[in-house]
Amino acid sequence: MSVYLVTGASGVVGSAIVPVLLQRPDAKVYILLRAKKGQSLDSRFEELKKFWCEHYSALSSEMLSTRVSPMNGEITESLLGLNTADQGVLTQSCTNIIHCAASVRMNLPLDEARQTALFPVQSVIALSKSCRALRKTEFISTVGVGGRREGALPELWITEPREFHNTYEASKAEAEDLLRNEIAGGFSATVHRPSMVVGDSNTGAVIHFQIFYFICDFLSGRRTFGVYPDIARGTLDIVPNDYVARAVVAASMDTATIGKIFHLCSGPQDALRLTELREIVRAKFRAAKRMGWLPTLDLSAANFTRLVRALARLLPERERRAIGTLPVYLDYLSGVQQFSNEITSKQLNSYGILAVNNRQVLDRVLDFYLSAE
Repeated sequence: MSVYLVTGASGVVGSAIVPVLLQRPDAKVYILLRAKKGQSLDSRFEELKKFWCEHYSALSSEMLSTRVSPMNGEITESLLGLNTADQGVLTQSCTNIIHCAASVRMNLPLDEARQTALFPVQSVIALSKSCRALRKTEFISTVGVGGRREGALPELWITEPREFHNTYEASKAEAEDLLRNEIAGGFSATVHRPSMVVGDSNTGAVIHFQIFYFICDFLSGRRTFGVYPDIARGTLDIVPNDYVARAVVAASMDTATIGKIFHLCSGPQDALRLTELREIVRAKFRAAKRMGWLPTLDLSAANFTRLVRALARLLPERERRAIGTLPVYLDYLSGVQQFSNEITSKQLNSYGILAVNNRQVLDRVLDFYLSAE
């Protein structure tokens, strides 16, 4: 029997991992879950079960209640905020840990970013070492640890000094430095670096709309009246969450992956050019009647920033806050994204996990997004 602890099961990646784990009849799954303010742990779990039953036909409420158990916790607390009883259960029975939980906000102060990226990794390492039956641990990192490094990011530890686009990348890089040292000392773990994660490759379904969807909303032009910064050079590497989930679960069952780094991404050849993505998004938004015809006017980055600041003064507070975060995302998209994935793809092919067609995935995830608006 395999007993898994999954952190971040209510997130974009974790919510896709649990259904994959449940395809294994011998798997029992514990999920670290934090109830929202004014909400019980049970009601929070019921929300998750509703999402899974609605979007994964093989799952039923009865199966989920029988094979998935929530544990109240908080990733910013020592040992993930688990109580003594739950720690005891994991110490005795847990065979695998998959750590997905983290904030993906790019504009947090560095100390706050560390609280959701670096500190939880320290807690997971400590918890892993206390689990007597543990085989290995999976850590979800990001290709963003390469920061502003030039060239294709290799499927290796990155040790050279580099600048980062934002505090999310910087804090994740610090977490990887910690993991590198632990693994060198014999800790059994695999590091997974996804690129920008989107919805399911077959249905487009996703539990939360995160950064990719904000970028698409911007690329539609409806918030900026068809005005854009110059994005001619930019590319965006996306990956569906079910691909990430299948890769992580497969690696968790293979001790030969200990110490390895998996790049879960499209790769340099299949990353989307932003100009192409913009046209696809605009066509989709018009077809869904979310906007009418708009011009396409490209400005220099400096002039676009001035325009955004001027527009922000005229918008309601909510939209002003949203458009105010644009410079963070534009900086992230300013270059050519290149993440090597040849070694990972070969390994995943041996598990029967094949790359997906990004254009088809894009079509489905945009349809899901627009249907939910």
